[in-house]
Formats: sequence, C-alpha cells, structure tokens
Amino acid sequence: MRTYDWNAVDYEQHSQVQQTWARELIEKLALTGGEDVLDVGCGDGKVTVELAKVVSDGTVVGIDNASTMIELATRRYPNRKFPNLAFRRMDASQLSFDASFDVVFSNAALHWVKDHRPVVAGLYQSLKPDGRILLQMGGKGNAEYILSVLSEILREAEWRPYFDNFEFPYGFYDTDEYASLLHAAGFRIQRLELIPKDMQHAGQEGLQGWIRTTWLPYTQRIPETKRDKFIETLAMRYLERVPPDSNGQVHVAMVRVEVEASRPG
Repeated sequence: MRTYDWNAVDYEQHSQVQQTWARELIEKLALTGGEDVLDVGCGDGKVTVELAKVVSDGTVVGIDNASTMIELATRRYPNRKFPNLAFRRMDASQLSFDASFDVVFSNAALHWVKDHRPVVAGLYQSLKPDGRILLQMGGKGNAEYILSVLSEILREAEWRPYFDNFEFPYGFYDTDEYASLLHAAGFRIQRLELIPKDMQHAGQEGLQGWIRTTWLPYTQRIPETKRDKFIETLAMRYLERVPPDSNGQVHVAMVRVEVEASRPG
C-alpha cells in the first residue's frame, strides 16, 4: 500500500462525512462492551476513540500506514486518558496480529489498497476463532462523476505531463469479487452488498477541502505551485456538471461495498 503525504490536521477538518458513516457502521456492530477491536485505517483517530468508549471493558487498537495520522491520533487521544486505546503505524496489507481480536472494523479506508488478497488474509489471521469483520469502503461505481471529470482533465495539455504511467490507485470491488477473496481466505460470509451513498459538502470550498485532503494520488503528482489551481479546476468542472442544491450543498454520488464475515470457530 503506497504511503501518501497526508496533512492529518487538514483531513481532520474535512472528514465529517466519513465520521457520520462510521457511526452508522458502529451501530451495526452491536458491541456488548467487552470486545477487543481492531480499527484498520484509523486516520486521525476520532472514530477509533468512539469505539473505545463503547467497549469500555475491552480494548481498541487503531492502525494506519500514515505516520502523520498516527502522530495526531496519539496526541489527540493519549493512553493516559484512554487506557483501553492504542495506535500503531501498520500497513493494512501487512497485518502482524495473530488471533488477537473479536472484531475488525474498517470505514472509508481499504479502497486505498488495490490488491486485497493480503489484506483479507491478514484480517483472517488477526481474528480470534468466531471473530468477525465489518468493513465499508469504496465499491464498484464509487465517485463515478468526479472520476469522469478527472479523466478529462488528465488528458489536457496543462496536466497530462504529470500523469505519465499513472495507474488507477483505488481498489473498488464488487460483491462477487469480494466474496471470492473472503472464501479463499476461509471466511464465512454473513453479508455483502453495494450501498449507494450521497456525500455532501458545503459549497465549492467544502468540495475543494475534500479533494485536497483525500484525492492525494492525483493532487500529489502536481507541483505545489500549481496544486491549488488543479484542485479548483476539478471542483469547478464538477460543479458545472453537478450544480449545488438550493441550500448550497454539493452532492457526490458514492458507492460503498459493505462486508460482514466471520472466522469459523
């Protein structure tokens, strides 16, 4: 999994949608309070700490491969205040746990990995017998409109030189593809579905904040002196195609693949 230069504080200020979706996912876990939980792709830690509050008699470990995210999460939620919570830098493709968790949780993170075979194998190895996973990530068809605008911009003379040998960076799986991965690893599948989601941003400024903080595989190929122009161009072109609603909210049609499976006892 490639490491990008995340601005953790900027991301923290523009990730409210991800936090809202994570809370919906936590509700589905129906935690009883004593579980040991792994949060894969914990980012700035604000979702991980919510998990830690729910499992007050258990433990939570948040992992992320971005050192800036782990540093911010550790600073925001120190162990002295949250003794059942720990953060570690670790790549989702190289999990090193062995039968350590009752639950593995991941929200809005794993689509950053293109090849999920090592991820799924590591998830299985991380679980205790009868342990379970609940994952939600970008799925097939995710962010199609903004990706279509991006593909047009990348072909233009001003931007094309920065994208030589560029490969699509995300792993957007459908349910059949993911079922094959889970079965190969030994999982028992409870539920697999593609879920349409409406992501909303506060006007062009909110949209640009989201692009700036999360579309790093594209923006970080652009020199810093031209990066703001690239982000503004993408936002404006998108808004020409998908104008804000009457309240000034910008809508981005997303698709998530949601995965529930367990390791047989």
